[in-house]
Amino acid sequence: MINKLLKALVLLSATAYPAGAEESLFVNSRSLTPEAALELAKATLEACRAENFQVTVAVLDRGGSVQVLLRDRFAGVHTPKTATLKAWTAISFRTNTTDMAEESQHGKEQSGVRHLPGVLAVGGGVMIRAAGQLVGAVGVSGAPGGQRDEDCAKKGLETMQDRLDF
Repeated sequence: MINKLLKALVLLSATAYPAGAEESLFVNSRSLTPEAALELAKATLEACRAENFQVTVAVLDRGGSVQVLLRDRFAGVHTPKTATLKAWTAISFRTNTTDMAEESQHGKEQSGVRHLPGVLAVGGGVMIRAAGQLVGAVGVSGAPGGQRDEDCAKKGLETMQDRLDF
């Protein structure tokens, strides 16, 4: 009796969805390996050091979880959290935070997003794309100003963008 019931359930489940429908139930996404995230963090840190900036670099995966957090020896105590929030904001809103900082100024239509928990709409958060697909974000904190944080992040990303796009 139980075997017949199990067979019936299997048959029913097999006919409940058209052929190939189970594939549409899943989304495939890409994520950086820990080694690639570390390489990116190091390259970004070196780009900032070349400008004599002591910073923290955070690399987050597509889901917003920290993969690497790398703080230079004299970066401010606030920079780990700030770098992480910048990267989280970039990944969450799928925009670099320098652009978001401009578009969310007081009086603009998007100004309300600045009041959401965890949002840090200042420059220094940059999306990581691989062949056009969003795979994570890098955040930098500690340079004198958000634009310089973002410039370091972009320089670090440039060192491996060719391999990301391949």
